[in-house]
Amino acid sequence: MSNPCRVSLCITEEEDEVQPYSSKAATSSTHEVPIQNSPVKSWQWWLMVGVNMFFLIAGQTASTLLGRFYYNQGGNSKWMSTFVQTAGFPILFIALFLFHSKTSSTQTVTSSPAPTISIPKITLIYVVLGLIIAADDLMYSYGLLYLPVSTYSLICASQLAFNAVFSYFLNAQKFTPLIFNSVVLLTFSASLLGVDEDSQGTTSISHGKYILGFLLTLGASATYSLILSLMQVTFEKVIKRETFSVVLNMQIYTALVATLASLVGLFASGEWMTLQGEMHAFQSGKLSYVMTLLWTAISWQVASVGVVGLIFVVSSLFSNVISTLALPIIPVFAVIFFHDKMDGVKIIAMLMAIWGFMSYGHQLYVDGKKGRKTTVSVEETS
Repeated sequence: MSNPCRVSLCITEEEDEVQPYSSKAATSSTHEVPIQNSPVKSWQWWLMVGVNMFFLIAGQTASTLLGRFYYNQGGNSKWMSTFVQTAGFPILFIALFLFHSKTSSTQTVTSSPAPTISIPKITLIYVVLGLIIAADDLMYSYGLLYLPVSTYSLICASQLAFNAVFSYFLNAQKFTPLIFNSVVLLTFSASLLGVDEDSQGTTSISHGKYILGFLLTLGASATYSLILSLMQVTFEKVIKRETFSVVLNMQIYTALVATLASLVGLFASGEWMTLQGEMHAFQSGKLSYVMTLLWTAISWQVASVGVVGLIFVVSSLFSNVISTLALPIIPVFAVIFFHDKMDGVKIIAMLMAIWGFMSYGHQLYVDGKKGRKTTVSVEETS
């Protein structure tokens, strides 16, 4: 997994500098250096954004398709599916190690002491968030089991609407007409799939399990958005800084707790006793079974690298928007690989989800443009 590490290293080289198009303020870093608005700097920033977007979209798409492949080939362990969503977190230690190695050899112009963090408090936060993540992953696992991939991914797009609501209450985000439009569109998109019986597809899943899968996926999307907002509150109120290493530590330790919780669930549920038989009965073979789980875990962490990179380089909100961008793409691959049915209702739901995403994205563009104008005016007056 050298590629994610190289991308992470590129990001850390710029950590203590204010990005020319970043929403981060200079005070969010523990070090301050002069702003460099050279064309090369701007080009590097856009390159980092683009590469991390690719990691996030590719990782999320691959992990979702592999998760469905696991079920299609005879896998049935919901806790194993939950476990692999976070079990690859040790990969992130490589990025963290490279980050510390790089920053230890760099010099900064000025430095200020990092705020003191209460170890018991941050540990409690990591544990609580990790347990919520484990529950969230379990809901996603049930949703992917009971729903066609195309339906599942389109319902997941509702996380952007939930993110707007939670950000309004927890992060003081303004509820503009564009965001309201996005929330309405994404809500209608998910509602269409909920009431459309044809979205159940040609699988043998009963209507009751389809409804359960729909509700759990919707609940998982809401929970995921809540997690992002709680992380943002933690950065602002507890840690009081949002550097690359801080975001990466948050990702690693919450994933560790979620992985341990998934293991407890795997053994407590008794599903661990069925894994050997599941591997032998896997339609494409034992090796395929192991590789499916392995690459699912790796794919999730590739997506995590993209998430962390975008949170640092741009913002957590932008990271969530880009993760939502992948969701309308997945149904296309689902039709190709799993022959999912794409009826008129699904197409309309997908178009509404894309419209909602574009509305949300345009609001980000407007906010960013206003922020840059404000920065320029402040610099001119000073």
